[in-house]
Amino acid sequence: MTRCGRTCRQRCWKYDWVLDLDLKSFFDSLDHSLVLKAVAHHTDLRWILLYVERWLKAPLQLEDGTLRPRDRGSPQGSAISPVLANLFLHYALDMWLVREFPDVPFERYADDVILHCKTKTQAQVVRDAIIERLAQVGLELNLDKTRIVYCKDANRKGSHEHEQFTFLSYTFRPRLARSKAGVKFVSFLPAVSNDTAKDLRRKIKRWRLHLWSGRHLADLAQEINSTVRGWIGYYGRYYRTELIQTLKLINDYLVRWAMRKYKRLRRHPTRATRFLAAVAKREPRLFVHWALGVQPSAG
Repeated sequence: MTRCGRTCRQRCWKYDWVLDLDLKSFFDSLDHSLVLKAVAHHTDLRWILLYVERWLKAPLQLEDGTLRPRDRGSPQGSAISPVLANLFLHYALDMWLVREFPDVPFERYADDVILHCKTKTQAQVVRDAIIERLAQVGLELNLDKTRIVYCKDANRKGSHEHEQFTFLSYTFRPRLARSKAGVKFVSFLPAVSNDTAKDLRRKIKRWRLHLWSGRHLADLAQEINSTVRGWIGYYGRYYRTELIQTLKLINDYLVRWAMRKYKRLRRHPTRATRFLAAVAKREPRLFVHWALGVQPSAG
């Protein structure tokens, strides 16, 4: 998780309420003149402003080859769009929030914005003010997806319609935790989101490890370890048990690999699992997730 995510986690413990903003059609709604004005705050080189303007106003080519003029928006997926979007929101939202609501801290990553409020009433006031502010710069909130969230934990009583939100691929919600003294309690914590976990599982399936029977186990490890290490480094920073459930799927495919690789293990998943468990015991760092403790169980 990035520093932005870590800050969000800490503020959820300090502030009872979160305002989770969803900007409607953000990249498609950017006002070209305001984007250029934001860029002009950082350069007076005319050629840079000229190229940015040409790039913004370049027509969109449809699948049938026809060109559609553009008077708003910045194409998603391009390298420069996130830069321009961040510049725009820095002046359109960030600086405005600091000026108008200095006691409401927030995190923003591109168009994903989380604000921390002391009360539900404060969150409602800030939301309504943001609606007016965004209208001034040609944007609007998706009110169906913008939510006021109660950061419920063991010390916060009562309940609310929304008690979780997702930010930077982490879902923040009440989770069971354990103190240093070993006492269990409920805390408001982040863990890899369900949608992200599903995406990781789809990627594991696409590897089709069970079909690599012509290669050695070390070859499989070399192919996937760098990717899995990245997942663990980002999604396993907090509440790692949620990520571990996804990483166990790798072992399932390794069991299937062993059954295809060795005749003595075919149609014997239990034997194949014991075989891999023995390998993991001898070489616990062969696979990155094995080193994490996610090893095949001998049963």
